[in-house]
Amino acid sequence: MAVGLGGSASAREQARARVRVQGRPVASYPRVAPEVERGTVRRITVVGEEVLARPCREVVEFGGADLARLVDDMFATNHVAGGAAIAANQVGVDLRLFVWDITDEWGVRHVGHILNPVLDEVPAARRRLVEEPEGCLSVPGPYVPLARPDRAVVRGRDKDGTPLTVEGRGYFARCLQHETDHLHGHLYLDRLAVRERRSALREMAAGKDAVLARRAADAARLGKEYPREPPAQGR
Repeated sequence: MAVGLGGSASAREQARARVRVQGRPVASYPRVAPEVERGTVRRITVVGEEVLARPCREVVEFGGADLARLVDDMFATNHVAGGAAIAANQVGVDLRLFVWDITDEWGVRHVGHILNPVLDEVPAARRRLVEEPEGCLSVPGPYVPLARPDRAVVRGRDKDGTPLTVEGRGYFARCLQHETDHLHGHLYLDRLAVRERRSALREMAAGKDAVLARRAADAARLGKEYPREPPAQGR
């Protein structure tokens, strides 16, 4: 999920802000997550690629070095792309996993990862839809207003297999829903009317090169290599 365009929290809210790692409050946290420092930047898949359009496989083996490396790489990729969160199929990996590092409207930073996430069903009586601009790292450029529930609870496991429950409201709730959609093979574009979808794709086509150039520059500033895009078919 791309970083949102909503209003910032007030100074008082910022002063009260805390960081929540894996859904739990911590006293302090580095500006750049340790996973970013360790990770390698991977290529971000783009709308139209098959891996984004099918449900991902459930993770059945936990605690391995390859899984830990994937989490690190996803954090690094999300960071250089200026994202709020990223799912495994957005780096070409067919697994039910996403990571996040975002600050919500109340100035609270949320950092973490979850495997095999399942969203709780929100009862209609408690559901409040909020329409806000939404973007996606796999649809580089456009933001389109989209209504989603303003609260979300997701349950899954961490990379070591420990059960995990994460709650979000506002922008973070939107993030949890957006990334869970990815793991079911859905993009936010799929929730739009045909005309809105076509408009977003035209905007993406017009601005994609500039977005990718910014990502490469941010990777270079971190001392990391940004992967090249494959040549277009027919060239």
